Amino acid sequence: MPWLFGFLISGHSRAMTSKMFAPFTNRNYRLQWSSDLLTSCATEMEIIILGWFILTETNSVALLTLYASLQYAGTLIAPGFGLAGDRVGHSNILLYMRVIYSVLAAALLALAFAGLLGPISALLIAGLGGLIRPSDLGIRNVLTSQIVPRESLMTAISLSRTTTDLARIAGALTGATVVGLLGLQWGYLFIVIFYGTSAILMRDVKVAAAVTSTLNVAFTPVRDFIDAIRALRATPSHLASVVLAFLVNLTAYPFTLGLLPYLTREVYGADQTSLGYLVAATGIGAMAGSLVLSYLGQLIPPARTMLIFSVVWHVLIVVLGQTTSVWVGFFVLMLIGAASMLCLLPLAVLLLQGVKPELLGRIIGIRMQAVYGLPIGLLVSGPLIGNFGFSIVAATYGTIGGLCTLLILWRWYGHMWPISAGSNRA
Repeated sequence: MPWLFGFLISGHSRAMTSKMFAPFTNRNYRLQWSSDLLTSCATEMEIIILGWFILTETNSVALLTLYASLQYAGTLIAPGFGLAGDRVGHSNILLYMRVIYSVLAAALLALAFAGLLGPISALLIAGLGGLIRPSDLGIRNVLTSQIVPRESLMTAISLSRTTTDLARIAGALTGATVVGLLGLQWGYLFIVIFYGTSAILMRDVKVAAAVTSTLNVAFTPVRDFIDAIRALRATPSHLASVVLAFLVNLTAYPFTLGLLPYLTREVYGADQTSLGYLVAATGIGAMAGSLVLSYLGQLIPPARTMLIFSVVWHVLIVVLGQTTSVWVGFFVLMLIGAASMLCLLPLAVLLLQGVKPELLGRIIGIRMQAVYGLPIGLLVSGPLIGNFGFSIVAATYGTIGGLCTLLILWRWYGHMWPISAGSNRA
């Protein structure tokens, strides 16, 4: 295809590539990106290590889904973190979060070295971390929007997301390998180091004074939250985005953020190393999707793109449920990873646009409540899988999710589909 080669070496392509990496010229962005990467690596290692530990210790898919659900225990209080970020600065909130992650991981490490770690203590510590973890990604996005100019937002958010994608690849493989070779204790030592270093990096992120001007405004949490609700309801495209975010957390994410240990061991008959490969597969696909969006930037219509790839994502969930081979599952999970990013990154950019700066944290906090769909989906899926099997549950979830996406499109068609709509301007 000579035309493709010509495009890749053209000045236009080189200019787009230059814009793709432009956010890294900003020191604050580099520090945040590095801190986010280390936090994400530690989180992915934790999920792999503790998920496998609980499954092997208890042999219970119900406890496995409970553990995965506890990662999102703080979803209901996410708006509070957004409000706090609006008041004391989002970089400060991220710093406090990462210090807490470090302390909790150190506590679990101490229990492991003392030989006192059991499923109950692991679930308890996971629950404490889950009180703040659901707010992490949203606060990251708000901070990024305060650091970079609007015309670079799609690129910057996409590049920021690669921290999670890289972590899913490296963290999953490292977590599985280190535990397999050295044991759970040494794997958790890496986790403590990663969290601690991420907090040190976040401490040096400095936000412009104009962005933190709300610090001196009277603190009225109830009125502030009501203002955010009104702003969300007044913008149909934002409301539709929050509904879609809840949907994909309910019907799509459970299969990659909780049920992979079950799929690996019970369906594929594979071991922990294979689990690391499967988690890495979603990261590889997500990384590819993030890089595509960071390259195309403002050429992407956010609302239309997120709706299309929500449908694709749910179709792939149905396909995943019918696989019986690790390597076929690996390929399908790569496609799922790509589809998830091509859905959720445009959604994040859409929500960050057209909102008063002083309301951003609260709006994103409300959006993070959509993550509550994930523990609901996980807790429901456990008993269903026990009664009907993995393939039937995956087919059911995927079908319902795809149909509900089409209902969202029908309900808000005029605000979400026309290319001239404001929601389709990146």
